[in-house]
Amino acid sequence: MVPNPPSHLRFIKAKNNMRRGICRTVFTLLLFAQGGVLSSQPSSLLSLDQCIELGLKNSRVLHSSQMKSKAADARSGEVNAARLPSLKFIGTYTHLSDVPPGMITIPKDFIAPGIPAQSSSSILSPTILDNYNLRLSLQQPIFTGFRIQGSADMAEYAAKAASEESNADRTELVYNIRDAYWGLYKAGKFKNVVDENLEQVLVHLKDAINLMNEGMATTNDVLRVQLQVSNVRLLQIDADNNVQIAMIRLNNVLGVPLETRIELASEPDTMAIGLHVQELYEPAGLVQTAIKSRPEMKAMEYRVEASRSAVTVAKSGWFPQIYLLGNYYSSKPNPRIFPGLDVFKETWDVGVSATWDIWNWGSTMYQARQAYAQVEQASDALASLRDAVTLEVTRNVLNVRQSRERIRVSVEAVAQATENHRITGEKFKLGAALNAEMLDAESAVLQAKWNYIQALVDGELASARLAKSLGK
Repeated sequence: MVPNPPSHLRFIKAKNNMRRGICRTVFTLLLFAQGGVLSSQPSSLLSLDQCIELGLKNSRVLHSSQMKSKAADARSGEVNAARLPSLKFIGTYTHLSDVPPGMITIPKDFIAPGIPAQSSSSILSPTILDNYNLRLSLQQPIFTGFRIQGSADMAEYAAKAASEESNADRTELVYNIRDAYWGLYKAGKFKNVVDENLEQVLVHLKDAINLMNEGMATTNDVLRVQLQVSNVRLLQIDADNNVQIAMIRLNNVLGVPLETRIELASEPDTMAIGLHVQELYEPAGLVQTAIKSRPEMKAMEYRVEASRSAVTVAKSGWFPQIYLLGNYYSSKPNPRIFPGLDVFKETWDVGVSATWDIWNWGSTMYQARQAYAQVEQASDALASLRDAVTLEVTRNVLNVRQSRERIRVSVEAVAQATENHRITGEKFKLGAALNAEMLDAESAVLQAKWNYIQALVDGELASARLAKSLGK
């Protein structure tokens, strides 16, 4: 039996203080509830799949990555076009200064007998001040030391790598959406648990006051419960803030206005966590799957091939560059026609051009050495990425296993804590349990439910990380 207060006056004063405390508590809770109603806005009910679809549609990062891939494709097409004949049209107009026309004079000594002796002059080339030149040129590469082929291969591999990198960005975005979605779920569920715990503690406070009125509890017991109420209220404030932060984070990932209110329609599926992986207990098989299907691995493999093609391009400087050339002219006057006439005349020519860089002080050799070094660098990066993928997949498999076990244990813990709270509460109402035992039971329920929520979300995220590491 708990001893009674030392005096009747102190008991009455403490009783009045407890009543005022209860009134303040109820009034504060009403203010919180009213403020939540006033600040509420129309919300959208979205499932996880709907959020992923919305985020993929609105993401600027993913759009930028896709545009980078398109640019690489266009670059590949540009380089491949160098293999085909090029056709150019060139037109020029030139106005010349006036000069005397080209003339020929026949001396009088060459005049035939019987003809009066006098000189004779003739214009050979008139002065044409306005010159027009139209040219259609055709150029076809015949042999470039494999430079065009190497450049085309390099551009094609770079385009494939950019496409795989875009796929990797998409996979990363999907994971970020899942992370933000379940982060909001965790924050909301913890807020609900705190709200439930506050209701339990308030009931406990009411029972403690009743026991104090009956002389079965002390003022200190009631004060300890009031302190617990204050602590839970602080948790409630933090939980409300965490929900708002988590919702802003999800809105940011989805690319929607930050003030948007989202209601979550999806729940964690405890039975499906990790079950989509057929080889959950064989990490070696999963590692091989990841190496074959990860976009980052494919992109790096293409980068290695592109660097090898760059070696071919660098070595092309050791070979001659041979082109087939052809031109069709329409000129006024045409310089090939004598005498020059102030009319358009057409001519053409066909030829072969060959250039060979015989000595350039080792420039081609140094370029080839750079290309070889870049191949080795890319190969080392590929090997390092393969090791990182192996470690990541193995770690994620272990985390999925751990999550499944944590969920199983946390479910049992919630059931045990709930039953302990029920039994302790009945004993406390009968005066057979101490106030401290009741506080411990309430804290145990709060902790057990929080552990369960944390285990659920960790399980979903562990499964999502494993899927991401497998390239899914």
